[in-house]
Amino acid sequence: MNNIILTGFMGTGKTTVSKCLKRVFGLEVLDTDTEIERREGRTIPEIFEAEGEEYFRERETELLRELRAKENIVISCGGGTVLRTCNVELLKESGTVFLLSATPETIFERVKNSHHRPLLEQNKSVEGIRALLEQRNSRYQAAADVIVSIEGKTTEQICREILKRRDYRNVK
Repeated sequence: MNNIILTGFMGTGKTTVSKCLKRVFGLEVLDTDTEIERREGRTIPEIFEAEGEEYFRERETELLRELRAKENIVISCGGGTVLRTCNVELLKESGTVFLLSATPETIFERVKNSHHRPLLEQNKSVEGIRALLEQRNSRYQAAADVIVSIEGKTTEQICREILKRRDYRNVK
C-alpha cells in the first residue's frame, strides 16, 4: 500500500499539502471532509448542527472503510479523524500516516479568519487551540507513522519530505 495519509490538527496544512502533492507530483487526492460534504450535500458545520458530531464521525468511518481498497492516493483527513481508534486502524491498513504538526501560535494564525471549523469556533485563541491540541496530541502521536513539522517550511518542502519518507515501512 503506497497511500499517503495526512493527519493533524485543524490548520496544519493537510489540504494545502495534498493539493501540492497533486499539482507538483500528479498524485490523486481525496479529502475526507470534502468527500463527506459532497455525499451529504451540506457543509460540515451544517452536518454538526443538524446531526451532531457522532453522525459526522460515523460518515467518516464509513468512508475510511471504502478507502482501504484504493492505492497510490493521498488521503487528507479531517482534524478529528484519529479520535476514533477504529479510524486509526483503518488508516494504518491503508498506507503511511503522516502527522503534520505545528505550534498553537502557527495554527491560530492560519485559522483565525476561518469559520468552517465548528469545534474551533468557540475556542479561537492560542489558548483554546493549545488546550484542544493537548487533548488530542496523544491520539495524533499514536496514529502517526511519520511526524512532519511544518514550522518554517514551504509547502513544497513539506511535500518533498513526505515523498522521501512515504515508504519508510518498506525500508525497515
